[in-house]
Amino acid sequence: MIYTCTLNPSVDYIVQLDELRVGELNRAMKTLAFPGGKGINVSRVLKRLGVDSTALGFIGGFTGEFIEKELGKENIVCDFVKVPGNTRINVKLKAGLETEINGQGPTVKAEHEAQLLEKIRSLTGNDIIVLAGSVPSSMPSDVYEKICDEAKKRNAKVVVDTSGPALKALLAHKPFFAKPNHKELAELFGTRFQAKEEIIAYGRRLVEMGVENVIVSMAGNGAFYFNREVTLFAKAPQGTVKNSVGAGDSLVAGFLAAYVSGKTIDEAFAYGVASGSATAFSEDLCSKEDVEQLVNAVKVTRVAS
Repeated sequence: MIYTCTLNPSVDYIVQLDELRVGELNRAMKTLAFPGGKGINVSRVLKRLGVDSTALGFIGGFTGEFIEKELGKENIVCDFVKVPGNTRINVKLKAGLETEINGQGPTVKAEHEAQLLEKIRSLTGNDIIVLAGSVPSSMPSDVYEKICDEAKKRNAKVVVDTSGPALKALLAHKPFFAKPNHKELAELFGTRFQAKEEIIAYGRRLVEMGVENVIVSMAGNGAFYFNREVTLFAKAPQGTVKNSVGAGDSLVAGFLAAYVSGKTIDEAFAYGVASGSATAFSEDLCSKEDVEQLVNAVKVTRVAS
């Protein structure tokens, strides 16, 4: 089983406008609401690609109920810890440029953290857990490390898709898979990249640090894959970008979906990149049909050592 863990989920409220007039009444042309959060996105894309998962994390209030109800409509198993207060609402205003307003989440107490860790203790060596997204301000900064420790004690594979101090701390635990984008990778090492050769060098450093599989995404410029045996580059397919939300999460889901179905690393990497691109080219998360139309356009090449 694949588990996804979203500590700070959201209801993503999309508002499309002709133009945004600050200080005036604006009327939306279109509004959409989705269950949001990086781990939840991974679960939603996995389901679309034919792979089941269980969504873990914290939800509360009427917005939490909305998330659980919407995921239920997609036949995604939920095992959230319920907390007082409302899950946050993130507003995304699309009026030419995209403006985001992220709400505050509910307070997560030590007792709620303990309930989540108890769920993690049920994992086995056949399971994968995806740790994705930010840590709520009310939680200790090392909560991901605690989850990782409990998972690894049970030989579960840990996937990391976060950034900043949380990513840096988790790397010491040698996760199965990490997916920083090129900006997050540069931030991790306190540098700036001027050329792809630098991205390759630092991506390989993550493998030297003990990460089994690394994908460094670069949006429309493609992605690199690293493990101890090989370095791969995938050229991203061409298309019109409509959506900046969830492409990285879709890449993670696509890679995992192909990996658990027995595909080669090259095939899993290509499927992940196709999944990320398919989401970028659509208003919502990708569909399986879109991914499979794009996957043959993803050209994977080996990078010399």
